[in-house]
Amino acid sequence: MRILLVQADRDAGRYGRIAARFFIPSLALEQIAACTPSQHEIMAVNEWYEKVDLNIECDLVAISAFTKDAYRAYEIADAFRERGVKVVLGGYHPTAMPEEAKQHADAVVIGEAEEVWPQAIKDAEKGKLKPFYGWKKVQGEKIPPARRGIVKHGSLFSAVQTSRGCPYKCEFCQMTGFGDTIHRKRRIGDVVEEIEKLPGRIFWFHDASLTINPIYTKKLFRKMIERKIKKKWIAFGNAALLSRDEEFLHLAKKAGCIAWMVGLESVSQKTINEEIGKGGNRIDRIPGMVEKIEREGMEVWASFIFGFDSDTPDVFDTTFEKLNEWGIRVAEFNILTPFPRTPIFEKFMKEKRIGSLDWSRYDLNHVVFKPKNMEMRELEKGIKKLYRKFFSPHRILKSFFSTPHMGNKIFVLAANLAVKMFTDFDRNYETGGEKYEDTACHAVHKGESHPL
Repeated sequence: MRILLVQADRDAGRYGRIAARFFIPSLALEQIAACTPSQHEIMAVNEWYEKVDLNIECDLVAISAFTKDAYRAYEIADAFRERGVKVVLGGYHPTAMPEEAKQHADAVVIGEAEEVWPQAIKDAEKGKLKPFYGWKKVQGEKIPPARRGIVKHGSLFSAVQTSRGCPYKCEFCQMTGFGDTIHRKRRIGDVVEEIEKLPGRIFWFHDASLTINPIYTKKLFRKMIERKIKKKWIAFGNAALLSRDEEFLHLAKKAGCIAWMVGLESVSQKTINEEIGKGGNRIDRIPGMVEKIEREGMEVWASFIFGFDSDTPDVFDTTFEKLNEWGIRVAEFNILTPFPRTPIFEKFMKEKRIGSLDWSRYDLNHVVFKPKNMEMRELEKGIKKLYRKFFSPHRILKSFFSTPHMGNKIFVLAANLAVKMFTDFDRNYETGGEKYEDTACHAVHKGESHPL
């Protein structure tokens, strides 16, 4: 069969092939391709870079979508099905809302693809696709290396994954809602071999956090050092470990680390302890963490979320002051988003605080629920103001010149410009929720967000 793999995107090539090359790369299509039997011909289009041709000749289409991209995924699926082409939907949103997704597909893959996608292909060959292919978590040692080079236009960076699952159980995370809380590790030799074959000089570790199992990760770093891998990389890490394990930081730098993206989430210890559940994020330890990471020659990319019940309108100014005090040069600011099937979504539904089920607005930049201590518009205006202050030309230049190493200067400048460029709170979406919102609301209230 000729199989078309599509990463749907709400903005469908809006940024152009050049600007979009600075995105953090996706591994979705490459991992699906890796578990596709070799006798089939694969074509792949990631709509981050270009729109898919809806008239392309193929026998089967597999579409992956995040929640913000659900309507675009349905639009693509409907177009191919009108032509008689079989369509399979998968990814975060179809996993969260499989009954909704099934209205636009011949089959829905719920969860990870490695164990069930080959069976779906066999069934498609026989013309007997099942409606749903249920979640079967793949063991770490069975995760295949990504199949590279199938997307014509892609990121400047590569990506690799050493593990699946995250034990932290944050209420706003879809991995928690999916029960994906068991940390499953790949063989270190397999990971290092894949890294050695990566194209380009910079890559991302795609793990939820590279600090979940420090013993495993230190072994990985030592093996990378032993093999004299010269590539540079960025990874997600937890402040609890990065603030205290200096050996870990030293090995990370020797293994090629440029920066750590750290989910600090809030500058309020009360919010962290009572609402986020990351007790290891000790506010009093953040300055020391930043100092230790920078002393090793790496940078901190801090991530924050706004809209928790304890947040008040002064949280934005307080955060800006703390960032200046801590000397953090790169940061991103997200609006709390109750993605379907997360614990926070279920909580807000019970409290009747969900303000919109227009999935196109579930992008971390728009308020879709009723905050407790501020108005919805107040939350959006506050984060816009924070973005303008933090990403002012003066502050970006100051961050650039205060960074000691030239390689880090380039990273700080590029990261700030990328976050500034790709954050847009004021856009209107052609495939907005008017066509789908009633259906989504009906599905949620019927309990179809709990198909498993």
